[in-house]
Amino acid sequence: NIITNGSALVVAHGQCMLIVEQGKVVEVCADPGEYTYDASTEPSIFSGDLGESIKSVFQNIGKRFTFGGEAPKDQRIYYFNTKELTGNKYGTPSPVPFRVVDQRAGIDMDIGIRCFGEYSIRLMNPLLFYTNVCGNVSEDYRTEQIIGQMKTELLTALQPAFAKISEMGIRYSALPGHTLELAEALNEQLSSRWRDLRGMEIVSFGVSSVKANDEDEKMIKELQRNTAFMDPNRAAAHLVGAQASAMQAAASNPNAGPAMAFMGMGMAGQMGGMNAQSLFQMNQQQAQQPAPAPAAPSGWTCACGQSGIAGNFCPNCGSKKPEPKPAADGWKCPQCGAAANGKFCLECGTKKPEAQADGWTCSCGAVNKGKFCPECGAKKPAGVPQYQCDKCGWEPADPAHPPKFCPECGDPFDDGDLQG
Repeated sequence: NIITNGSALVVAHGQCMLIVEQGKVVEVCADPGEYTYDASTEPSIFSGDLGESIKSVFQNIGKRFTFGGEAPKDQRIYYFNTKELTGNKYGTPSPVPFRVVDQRAGIDMDIGIRCFGEYSIRLMNPLLFYTNVCGNVSEDYRTEQIIGQMKTELLTALQPAFAKISEMGIRYSALPGHTLELAEALNEQLSSRWRDLRGMEIVSFGVSSVKANDEDEKMIKELQRNTAFMDPNRAAAHLVGAQASAMQAAASNPNAGPAMAFMGMGMAGQMGGMNAQSLFQMNQQQAQQPAPAPAAPSGWTCACGQSGIAGNFCPNCGSKKPEPKPAADGWKCPQCGAAANGKFCLECGTKKPEAQADGWTCSCGAVNKGKFCPECGAKKPAGVPQYQCDKCGWEPADPAHPPKFCPECGDPFDDGDLQG
């Protein structure tokens, strides 16, 4: 139990060596090769392909004990197998719940399945395994000493792993083709007990056979079969096959005459209320039904041919969205420019302007077309001022009474907007 200075230590491929002094790990090496032990150096670690996790665990162990330059009382070397350990068998002694979802058949139910196969594991962190499982053993520590406990934990983790697989829409019969997803789901479920406690992980998980309960499997097949017969063509083909089988059985029946047998078939067909011809006609009627008209595209169509435009400008040519045409009795508000069809504007509440009479209105109220009013003899005024926006050309509905500002460009109406 004493290692002297200059001792040659060999680490093979797939091995990890731990040197323990007085029960405390002082050296870790997972790189294959030959090494010379030097008691005067600081603790070292060569993690090889085991990753960074073993380094973080080693940093928590602490510094090596010293004994005034003398050799300590107890030194041990442990070799760990870090290769993939295959051939670990498993099997479900009782059915494991599995959710079956089939949207075509309208199935969403839990069934019980049994499965068996093999899985492989690998020791990824020998420091955790030594600390929590096999510390200071006097002889070999073999896989058989812990595989029973791991198998029990594996079967316990199968149910939540299957639940995750079923959420992905995978059928139970397709499990042998999704072993990678199963291994990932199991590692996720077992991470706290295997990876974080013992430093072990599942590398592969094989499913040799998976089978549902006979009762559940029969129910699923029946539901899927009924869904297939919802197609009139398939139902008619099945009915023709059943009738043909019945005819053959009737013709070969020695106990009843053919006439009586076929008469019974006719009565059964009438009681059923449906025959193959009716089913074929139903399918043809469904095929002849016109397809529903496609929904009209939303948005507006530009003059360049671009349709379904949602914005105010065409993305193809940049044209502005045309203003909506007013209704037959519609009018444009002189204040805000909004289109309206009632007596008041819905946007600003402005009253609809009165229609202009054909001619001119005298001070006495009479509407005239001539140069003099026939009611009072007053002369037609020289001219009523007419307004039109000098910036954008907008003309109010009542040119003699424009708003304060142009609703199109915002320019105020003044003498510059008078028409000659």
